[in-house]
Amino acid sequence: MHVDMDAFFVAVEQLENPGLLAKPVIVGFPQGRSVVLSASYEARAFGVRSAMPMATAMKLCPQAIIVQPRHQRYYQVSAQLMELFASITDTVEPLSVDEAFLDISGAMRRLGPPLQIAQLIRRRVSEEMGVTASVGVAANKFVAKIASARCKPNGLLLIPKTDTVAYLHTLPARALWGVGAKTMAVLEGLGIHTVEQIANTPVAVLRRALGASGEHVHRLSWGIDPRPVTPVRAEKSIGAEETFEFDTTDDVPLRRELLRLAHRTGSRLRASGYVARTVALKLRYADFSTITRSRTVPVPVDSAQLIYQEAIQLLEALGERPMAVRLIGLRAENLELAQRTAVQLSLERRDDNWRSAEAVIDEVGEKFGKYQLMPARLIEKKPPETE
Repeated sequence: MHVDMDAFFVAVEQLENPGLLAKPVIVGFPQGRSVVLSASYEARAFGVRSAMPMATAMKLCPQAIIVQPRHQRYYQVSAQLMELFASITDTVEPLSVDEAFLDISGAMRRLGPPLQIAQLIRRRVSEEMGVTASVGVAANKFVAKIASARCKPNGLLLIPKTDTVAYLHTLPARALWGVGAKTMAVLEGLGIHTVEQIANTPVAVLRRALGASGEHVHRLSWGIDPRPVTPVRAEKSIGAEETFEFDTTDDVPLRRELLRLAHRTGSRLRASGYVARTVALKLRYADFSTITRSRTVPVPVDSAQLIYQEAIQLLEALGERPMAVRLIGLRAENLELAQRTAVQLSLERRDDNWRSAEAVIDEVGEKFGKYQLMPARLIEKKPPETE
């Protein structure tokens, strides 16, 4: 079973602000070269899609309501969602904050056949959380994910094992995992447009055209996916990155953006209950070349200020940069559960004071919305008013 929430970030915002219901809503940052994080189905009707540049989305749907993301809140709702899944089966594999695979084979004696379990999950998600989910049920992960995508929004699709191949062979080739724009162009060059045509193409031909992925695509075209559902995959890193509106050679915007990213990362760490032993810096230059640098800290951190201090040291260690910077990113890696990690405080209590201050920022953001409290350096200066 694959359960995928419908426009999750938007749904959470609409849940807490009913005035956004049935309106074109986009979650994302409106400035610079940011991208769409989530879009309501009303906005999608205008062609808006996740990961689309915000500038493009706002041109397609100028009447859209732009809501800045509240990642900490989304992680809190996600935790409730995963608890709900765990009450159905102990074999849950989260893919992201808003989707997961569930192996329900062990729950059928207790809860009934697959269709009944899927209906139960959708009903509980709606009644207990106030949002909607689309559920795909099939014999394996790949087909279940296709099913959930095909029944969105707020739908349910069961593909019986005996009907798997027949169903797949009605789909376009791009429906298969791994068939993106480049792969599709190669397949079209061979006259292949559908999953059925892939299935009937010799593996050797696909291997010559697509390399190692040729055999993989062929297996999927016959509904073959032996991967098990792997429970509780630990998150490997938490972070954020930002693309500048204009490439910059100035240290001031780099440091300012690092501070902003450190607060986003620290907030997400605390919301998800992790601390990090490694801080990583990412820079992408104007020619799109990318470098990363990281360092392991002596004491695990979840404080934005401590993460920022490490990031600044990484930035300074790079020395003179060869060209302007297009993108900067910050990641907390080598994560551990906070409750299992002893936190050492500085003798001057600086670290503890930062954690206390940031905990207050979290609480205020939770109650009144993000960016009600922030470091003074992140407050945008308004131009003086003229008469």
